[in-house]
Amino acid sequence: MPRFPALLAACALALAACSPSAPPPPAGRHASAADSAPSVPLIPATATLNDVNRVVRDPERGGLPADSMVAARVVQGYRIFRHTGQYAAAFVGNGMSCGNCHLNAGQRDRGMPLVGVAGVFPEYRTRSGRLISLEDRIRDCFERSMNGTAPGYDAPELLAVAAYVAWLSEGQAMGKSPPWRGRNTIAREAQVPVARLDTAAGHALYARACIGCHGADGQGVAVGGATPGPLWGPRSWNDGAGMARVYTAAGFIRHAMPLTAPGSLTDREAQDVAAYINAQPRPSYARKAEDYPGAKIPPDAVYYPPRTSFNFR
Repeated sequence: MPRFPALLAACALALAACSPSAPPPPAGRHASAADSAPSVPLIPATATLNDVNRVVRDPERGGLPADSMVAARVVQGYRIFRHTGQYAAAFVGNGMSCGNCHLNAGQRDRGMPLVGVAGVFPEYRTRSGRLISLEDRIRDCFERSMNGTAPGYDAPELLAVAAYVAWLSEGQAMGKSPPWRGRNTIAREAQVPVARLDTAAGHALYARACIGCHGADGQGVAVGGATPGPLWGPRSWNDGAGMARVYTAAGFIRHAMPLTAPGSLTDREAQDVAAYINAQPRPSYARKAEDYPGAKIPPDAVYYPPRTSFNFR
């Protein structure tokens, strides 16, 4: 493997200085503006459609590293995040952008934020069955969420996105996961077995709460400065992406959607909507058989065939 991942990971870690972190809110409590400010450097989870373009830190407005080359990478990474198909077209195979999943350019509480994330890598990932670097994780997103091609480790686009994520991590705790990471979840005790989820109810909920932004065909409707990503079909994420897991998608929907009233759906409603969305056709990820080596397929990974034996490596 080329030496770029190790070099970039070292740069990311160097940018992430230690600082105190706020504790997460009690389990089951709705996120509020108080959860996000002032100690948490994120757009509040309660922000609505009018706030989709807000960011805490905008590299196009300043605050960049003194090194002009690094600064240029950060700005380019931000632009790729906002308009992935425009600035990283060679590696994108659908109509998605990074910001469709990582809201407010990765700076929104309960919107899969990336602030402080650079400092946790390398980390073990069960789906990969090994330690992965920040660059590995970004490449994975291009292959799965973007249904495209993984950039080479020396590709300017990869270097730019990694630089932007590292820049977002300046001043945050190093070596441990920030408290706002991983809060887009459905608590285990609230998870309904996938076989018992109601896709018909999910369809009805979609028509009530989601159709205004995503359209009846699930392809997205430009509204209020936002361009929602396609939820199914050939322009959506493929079936090996994280959002192709029902509980993962449900956690995002539960806490971040709909943009007009985030957090307004119940745990069960979010799961029914996620089941409906992931019952729709989408591109196939060709290497699903390589995922989860030596481990069980998660019960909500509905696009994976059952595994009768483990592939230990």
